[in-house]
Amino acid sequence: MNPMKLLLIVAISLCGTGPGPAAPVSDKPIQVRVASYNVEFSRSATPEQIGAMFKPYQLDLIGFDEAPDGDWTSRVGEILGMRYTFVGKISSANHKDKYKTILSRTPLEGTEEYKLTGRGWNPASVVRAVTKIDGVSLAFYSLHICKSNATNGHAHDLATRVLPKERTERVIVVGDFNNQIGDAAMGTIETAGFRPTWNDLQMDVSKEFTYNAQDPTKNLGVIDHILFNTSAGARATEGGIIELDKPLSDHKPIWAEIVFPRELKETPASQ
Repeated sequence: MNPMKLLLIVAISLCGTGPGPAAPVSDKPIQVRVASYNVEFSRSATPEQIGAMFKPYQLDLIGFDEAPDGDWTSRVGEILGMRYTFVGKISSANHKDKYKTILSRTPLEGTEEYKLTGRGWNPASVVRAVTKIDGVSLAFYSLHICKSNATNGHAHDLATRVLPKERTERVIVVGDFNNQIGDAAMGTIETAGFRPTWNDLQMDVSKEFTYNAQDPTKNLGVIDHILFNTSAGARATEGGIIELDKPLSDHKPIWAEIVFPRELKETPASQ
């Protein structure tokens, strides 16, 4: 081969191996699919049955209330392909097998449990963990608290002592609040900067109930909720109350898809 032609081929090859243009930074929103379920210490269903029920929802995170200790949450995860768990140590009202737990598709870190104080049955608690979804950190809380007024219960303790400590920019809180939207206790949490998914889903929860699934004549309305922090600019795009032909607990499970913007807007205080 002509030496000049060979030199030209080598030069073209070297040009092709140089660094290309930088990949654009994704601005795709973060979609998080979550659920909450008070399973009444698994009295009416096995963890495998509960896992099978949740399978169609392709969830990222589940918060359980009144869950048994030990490997119960992991067994649900085996059905769903969700490997990561955190099980609290405080059983609601010191009853048997009423723990708060978290099941996640992605690794958990910063796991904690906060004891909550206030009127009514005690102790109550909320478990918390941080995970990354699509490269973005999210704090997730699962709780079980007692019905109360604005300033004398577990909801007030959560809103004024626990949640203000959170430094993760995107936060979801789920659980059995034993209060309906519109109650003073829920107003305290909303005033702390949290929005129920029902608002975005335009659900009239005054006409629905999540307890008592097994005896609707004793229903207490919608007392299970999913909320997210308003400062993150998120919105709920899907979700609702899961209606089952045969209830697996005295509560109905609830779920939501929450969409967070990848880049958060700066607030005036942070500018």
